Amino acid sequence: MATYIVGDIQGCYDELKQLLCLANFDKDRDELWAAGDLVARGPKSLQTLRFLKTLNAKVVLGNHDLHLLATSIGVHNCKAKDKTLPILEAQDSDQLLTWLRQQPLLLEHPEHKFIMVHAGILPSWSIAQAKKLAKEVETVLQSDDYQTLLNNMYGNQPTQWQDTYSGYERLRYIINVFTRMRYCTVDGELEFDNYLAPAQVNNPLLKPWFEIAPKQHNQPILFGHWAFLGKAEQVKNTLYALDTGCVWGNSLTMLRWQDKKLFSLPCPVHC
Repeated sequence: MATYIVGDIQGCYDELKQLLCLANFDKDRDELWAAGDLVARGPKSLQTLRFLKTLNAKVVLGNHDLHLLATSIGVHNCKAKDKTLPILEAQDSDQLLTWLRQQPLLLEHPEHKFIMVHAGILPSWSIAQAKKLAKEVETVLQSDDYQTLLNNMYGNQPTQWQDTYSGYERLRYIINVFTRMRYCTVDGELEFDNYLAPAQVNNPLLKPWFEIAPKQHNQPILFGHWAFLGKAEQVKNTLYALDTGCVWGNSLTMLRWQDKKLFSLPCPVHC
């Protein structure tokens, strides 16, 4: 059995199926892990969700996935550019959205021990702490009170972690780390204005989160979310960036864990 980890799919269902074919993926033998942002901007988000659910893929939630859940309960209107209206109108919409809401923010592979998240792990958090904090959000999201969480998850504040945070302020911060983080200041404050590659950001006070990750991040971490990093690669030690901007006309990329082989497929522009 081989383990494949794919970056941000964003509704690019046809490209996903082609990439799995390219890698000789066997649904009866192999396992597929997806690093969040399963939906939005690509043309076939509905088919993507159905496929991943049927395949029993291991997925984590990204910012677009959470936004879809919020849209489904009326927190925001469905935007045409997100191309997720077919999900909301589908006969199996409730089943798909319930399945999506049950997915985690962080996953650890039981055998290979890699960690998969959508955006990253705060540099000051240990892996054990990150697991615990992810579970706090997952417990509420999977509960009957999930709508209140979705109504309160938007916003950039607070920007610096304190263990004393409570309520939705605490949950919002945790969500922002796992699904939106790219840059941090040198003293650990989250910064959301910059999304370009590090070489294009002229601010010595900002660093990619993974450049200031401490030694307690002692397991491999796989993440997506950051298409402007340019290419899938091992960015530092055992950190793997897998979002290569499929939806923007770049490529969809997948890593086979056993031999660290990358499979990549050029994609048309969908945005």
